[in-house]
Amino acid sequence: MSELARPFAALRPTAASAADVVAPPYDVVSTDEARAIAARRPRSFLHISRPEIDLPEGSSPYSEEAYAQGARNLERLVAERVLVREDKPTYYIYRMEMGGHIQTGIAFVGSVRAYEQQRIRRHELTRPDKENDRVRNIATLNAQTGPVLLAYRASDALRELLSVATNASPLFSVTGPNDVVHTIWDTTPATDATLEAELGALDALYIADGHHRSAAAARVAAQRRGSPGASHEFFLAVAFPHDEMRILDYNRVVRDLNGLSPQALLARISVASVPRRYRSGSACRSVSAMVRSSVSRPRFVLSK
Repeated sequence: MSELARPFAALRPTAASAADVVAPPYDVVSTDEARAIAARRPRSFLHISRPEIDLPEGSSPYSEEAYAQGARNLERLVAERVLVREDKPTYYIYRMEMGGHIQTGIAFVGSVRAYEQQRIRRHELTRPDKENDRVRNIATLNAQTGPVLLAYRASDALRELLSVATNASPLFSVTGPNDVVHTIWDTTPATDATLEAELGALDALYIADGHHRSAAAARVAAQRRGSPGASHEFFLAVAFPHDEMRILDYNRVVRDLNGLSPQALLARISVASVPRRYRSGSACRSVSAMVRSSVSRPRFVLSK
């Protein structure tokens, strides 16, 4: 059976810089939105995840210069010690507080081999353009800057381990976009050994968000394949127990029925999902087409 997960030596914000670095995920903001958020915030992670904001307006986020700018920005934040390298591999405990909801998970690197063998399981197809973008991002930065969000079947043993680990002082706790509080702990060698055993005993991990990131990591691993323990054989991940992870509707507004009547459109949608009326007494104009996790992403970097 393939190895499922292992600890890693993160490149991470310091406690003093975490509030300056925290940023929304790259794929939930446009270039203009990212530029506005990062204005007068030179340490924002958006300078790495959306580097076209530092190029002339109109620059393509998929240009060679954009990827190169991201690499330069990463190097700058490391040189300024805004991001620091851990001196040893470890697991991290990651907690998110969103209003009254709390979920606590484990950050680690997932095995590409386990992904290829379906122990890390996917449920979506990917778009070639988005997958190619992540391949170029990883290859140019020589780092993975966004974790794959995973779920695991809740385990009493893992819950107890996380409860004990979070009694310690955290590395940092910071409030990010949408008033989500992000808290990070590292773990002891003894806890690492137990975590490794408990994670390895899981039948599978399930991708909730990050199908393009995991597919891109597998492609980079295939291009660089050599030693099975090399860093490119793993991808950055954070896993939450299934009974704590919150999933929110991801809604689309249908502006043009493409010649169909509302009833015909709903009939076609009903083949794949169950449409619901937006509000009583009105035409159904909003269709729940897909779901996405509400989780924004911790600012770890797995660099090669």
